[in-house]
Amino acid sequence: MDLGLYLGYWGIGPQGDEAVELTREAERLGYDSVWVAESYGSDAVSVLSYLAAKTETIKLGSAIFQVPARTPAAAAMAGVTLDTLSGGRFIFGFGPSGPQVSEGWYGVPYSMPWGRTREYVEIVREIVARKGPLDHHGKHFDLPITEGEGVTGQGKALKLNFHPIRDEIPVYFGAIGRKSVELAAEMADGWIPIFFSVDRWEEAWGEHLEAGFAKSGRSRDDLSISPSIQVAIDGDLETARAMVKMGLVLYLGGMGSKEKNFYVDLATRFGFGEAADEVRDLFLDGKKEEAFQALPDELVDATSLVGTADEVAGRVSEFASSGVDRLIATPVQVTHEERVHTLTKLQEMVGAGAPA
Repeated sequence: MDLGLYLGYWGIGPQGDEAVELTREAERLGYDSVWVAESYGSDAVSVLSYLAAKTETIKLGSAIFQVPARTPAAAAMAGVTLDTLSGGRFIFGFGPSGPQVSEGWYGVPYSMPWGRTREYVEIVREIVARKGPLDHHGKHFDLPITEGEGVTGQGKALKLNFHPIRDEIPVYFGAIGRKSVELAAEMADGWIPIFFSVDRWEEAWGEHLEAGFAKSGRSRDDLSISPSIQVAIDGDLETARAMVKMGLVLYLGGMGSKEKNFYVDLATRFGFGEAADEVRDLFLDGKKEEAFQALPDELVDATSLVGTADEVAGRVSEFASSGVDRLIATPVQVTHEERVHTLTKLQEMVGAGAPA
């Protein structure tokens, strides 16, 4: 099982010199990848470009590029540029975000988000392959555009004006819904589920993975299962658990509405539906402290690795034996020293790579 480091959102998680130092430490320890996020703050392209110049061997993943944030061509251009600057270390991670961000921040309708993502990724891969000019006419994207208000009709089918160092760059999906996980199994190189329960993930997603594999004639060997997990080993564990809990409350309460919240749906599939509904309702009513108190410790335990080295080691072995290919760790401690300790202990447990 490989290990990745998840930095999250620049400015909310580690940033600046601290993020670089943590990434370099992960690289020294043998972590295979570092991943960064974007929502409605820092963008992932800029951060990955910065890290590319500060590192040598560690892979650089977007977790995730939001599909409504860029046209497919813009995403492909960013990806091949990052891949070139880093010497072939970039990994695409895509997801459609949610209706609040897509429509409220980007002004992009959220209808058929995964159908749009499928076509989006097909275009990105076509651009990266550079086998000919881009000529795509689908349900969601029409390139070159030929008609419509203000269209001149002078659009030309184009291809990248430089040769990427790779004609294929791995594509991962950030997915937790049933249909989105099925699509990941069907066409992605990797899958990054968030709020992953090693005890319940097969029950929650197994049939949807198998449905996706069946559609494309693939198997689990074709998909790198790479959950994102919050981790704290030793140190101030009470604060670490509180940080995990605050994150869960934010996603259950603030990353959706009463009508649609993917994370509440997931918590329900993990067996915490009643508690998740209560947390969401309290949060949306402005009762954030009550929402925090309502979130059960069992949900924290189910979706994170927080404890002493002995406690976490037993759980880590379950990840490896359950078919997980890469564990992408978010150190949730406050101090840099505690974060480095967690990364070091986790590497010792997994044995992923050897310190230089």
